[in-house]
Amino acid sequence: MKTKFSHTNIFIVTAIVVTMFFSCEKDLKEIQQIGVLQNQPIGEAKNINLKYTEAQDTIGRVVANLESPRMLDYSNRDFSFSEFPDGVRLSLFDENDKKNIVLADYAIVYNATDLIDLQGNVILITPQKDTLFADQMYYDQKREWLFSNHPVQLKSALSRSGSGDIFDADTKFNNYTILEGRGQGVLKD
Repeated sequence: MKTKFSHTNIFIVTAIVVTMFFSCEKDLKEIQQIGVLQNQPIGEAKNINLKYTEAQDTIGRVVANLESPRMLDYSNRDFSFSEFPDGVRLSLFDENDKKNIVLADYAIVYNATDLIDLQGNVILITPQKDTLFADQMYYDQKREWLFSNHPVQLKSALSRSGSGDIFDADTKFNNYTILEGRGQGVLKD
């Protein structure tokens, strides 16, 4: 009788363990899937044309225009962002509708900080035909400011060309600073 009772207990314990194993495996797969989904973009868009406006009375003036062939939306993250893996064209307008154009191979827009990280063959072109080259540059949308802590090279139509390791400018490119090395040597406008 003890043998029959012992086999019954083993059978019941085995059934419970097997059931728990399979139910946990399903939960584990769901948990792994959630992790994958959080790392994937929540949306993808093509041929993006985003316009940032500034209110003036009842009419909004376009301050910036970001164009890209593709955008990946990661607003499902705690620190949400939009990624532009196929490059961007960022046009920055002044009050007279003159525009500076920034081109980059790749960009990320951080939603919480309104900062755009422009990377790879970054080129800034001004209406005066000045051209600035950099590997990386940031655009602060709130302050309308461009900056970089990577090497930059300026080629100017007005012979004020130069290079440096730090760049800081307003979006109109009226006031800019290029510093060499650790702040030694300054090219200012």
